[in-house]
Amino acid sequence: MACRISELVLGCRDPEVLARFWCEVLDFVVLHREDDGTLEIGPREGFGGPQATIILSRRDEPEPGKSRLHIDVNATDRDQDAELERLLKLGARRADIGQTGEEQWHVLADPEGNEFCLLKARLAPL
Repeated sequence: MACRISELVLGCRDPEVLARFWCEVLDFVVLHREDDGTLEIGPREGFGGPQATIILSRRDEPEPGKSRLHIDVNATDRDQDAELERLLKLGARRADIGQTGEEQWHVLADPEGNEFCLLKARLAPL
């Protein structure tokens, strides 16, 4: 028997802002709200399905150092260029981590600066 990822936890200053951003990016919804401002977002089917949920945990200060984990996303209904344009309109911004310009992915940052990559391949929607 093996494990599978069920939740990703992301510390952030403003869970509401990041929830709006990531719900738009991933077509997720808010599944649960805690009294301390923590939010869980995920697919409409809820926790336990094929996709992990994301816990947005309120933190007053960002964790020191560079995050060692980032999210990769793939478009499901458009090509990479169209998806890049959509993500930038939602509030993502380009991030420079030393790319050469020859990569087949785009490095971006969410509204709080968390890096993520938009990969080239289009995936079938779940």
